[in-house]
Amino acid sequence: MIFQKGLVALVTGGSSGLGKATAELLVKQGGRVVICDLPSTKGQNTAKSLGENAVFAPVDVTSEDDVKEALQITLDKFGRLDALINCAGVASASRVYNFKKEQPFDLNIFQNTIQVNLIGTFNVIRLAVGLIGKNAPDADGQRGVVINTASVAAFDGQIGQAAYSASKAGVVGMTLPLARDMAKQGIRVVTIAPGLFRTPMMEQLPEPAIKSLEASVPFPSRLGHPQEFALLVQSIIQNPMLNGETIRLDGSLRMQP
Repeated sequence: MIFQKGLVALVTGGSSGLGKATAELLVKQGGRVVICDLPSTKGQNTAKSLGENAVFAPVDVTSEDDVKEALQITLDKFGRLDALINCAGVASASRVYNFKKEQPFDLNIFQNTIQVNLIGTFNVIRLAVGLIGKNAPDADGQRGVVINTASVAAFDGQIGQAAYSASKAGVVGMTLPLARDMAKQGIRVVTIAPGLFRTPMMEQLPEPAIKSLEASVPFPSRLGHPQEFALLVQSIIQNPMLNGETIRLDGSLRMQP
């Protein structure tokens, strides 16, 4: 699917960070975007700032009703859906057992991390591809693309990242079978595994901590810019041979324990 003016994308987690940068670039390139995020976020403001080619849909990605409503908004506003970009997610950090307090990891936190990052991602995919599949195929037989967000923690998670790593490894693990599932419909599935990026969550850290993290990235030795994530999204959309693969975007970072 060559990136054409009028491409319609749905971006979860689109009110900030990687999702916002992606929405901004897609609109800049002539696309139209449905920004999905929780009602408590600044999604409405983000959509308004992008003009008539963007609209906000309040969505909890774990809710079937919310996702269906967002897809209806997409259809009503723009008439179709070409690309789904899943950026919504949560982070958690805790050792499996606190031996000083004799306290195990809170199972509710583990379940919520899996529920949002893995099940939420799958929930949006399973519903959105029904709309993408209604598109007329291009010369390659392609109807659209699904782009997911995992993390380098899926491969080399750190101490305290058992829940987060498991949730992102699940996203990586379902990439190939989903691509195979939808090959006959001409819908590609690709996952991006970002390293350390300058997102609002990261910027809550004190500057010395950020500097330390930057030093751990071989090259370039800095946090990634959300716009660089968005550029990879654009490349995936443009390149029809990218399918069933997870791409690390990390400056060759390999996280240490």
